[in-house]
Amino acid sequence: MIGLADERIGAELDSFGCAVIEGLLSEKHCRALAGRYGEDELFRSRVVMARHGFGRGEYRYFTYPLPEPVATLRSALYPSLAAIANRWNAALGIATAFPDDLPAFLERCHAAGQSQATPLLLRYGEGDYNCLHQDLYGPHVFPLQVACLLSQPGRDFTGGEFVLTEQRPRMQSRAEVVPLRQGDAVVFPVHHRPVAGSRGTYRVSMRHGVSRVRSGRRHTLGIIFHDAA
Repeated sequence: MIGLADERIGAELDSFGCAVIEGLLSEKHCRALAGRYGEDELFRSRVVMARHGFGRGEYRYFTYPLPEPVATLRSALYPSLAAIANRWNAALGIATAFPDDLPAFLERCHAAGQSQATPLLLRYGEGDYNCLHQDLYGPHVFPLQVACLLSQPGRDFTGGEFVLTEQRPRMQSRAEVVPLRQGDAVVFPVHHRPVAGSRGTYRVSMRHGVSRVRSGRRHTLGIIFHDAA
């Protein structure tokens, strides 16, 4: 699915902590997915962010079996990202190695009691935002995830930028604002990434969120590869 852009995506993740895949979903698929937010049978739970101090807005976790094109995207994106994840773990001296295909990794998650689907749809209205956070759902964590913007900035909403922060040891936090168009996806770390320094490779902590939506409505598809307990 990532195809010829593999090398670029890996290089940008190494350098900046994120990489954009342009046009991952067509406008037709984006609108169709956003329009399914109200179909209760597709989801296992709904989270209203303000109730938990997560921000404002809401999101819903899909249940298995995942609908299309979510299932296809998750399976197709995984192998190339697993190669990057394994390279990162090796650089950080982490012994965990990820299998080449998603079913094998999910089997590992399910054997540990992490069997609930984690891909999700997020919905924001005017004034909504998502606090900086990490998506950790159990001991088995795949270190990369993907968010695909389903709405068109400037037409469907204003504001609502995707934001990453990076905390390096003994340094101030660095912020990265990622411009996305409808159908574009951003690949980014779940919780940390390796950075090459003068004394070797070290680990930096990452968090992500969404700035305040100033008008309209914003929908996003989140693809997390590890399941939840």
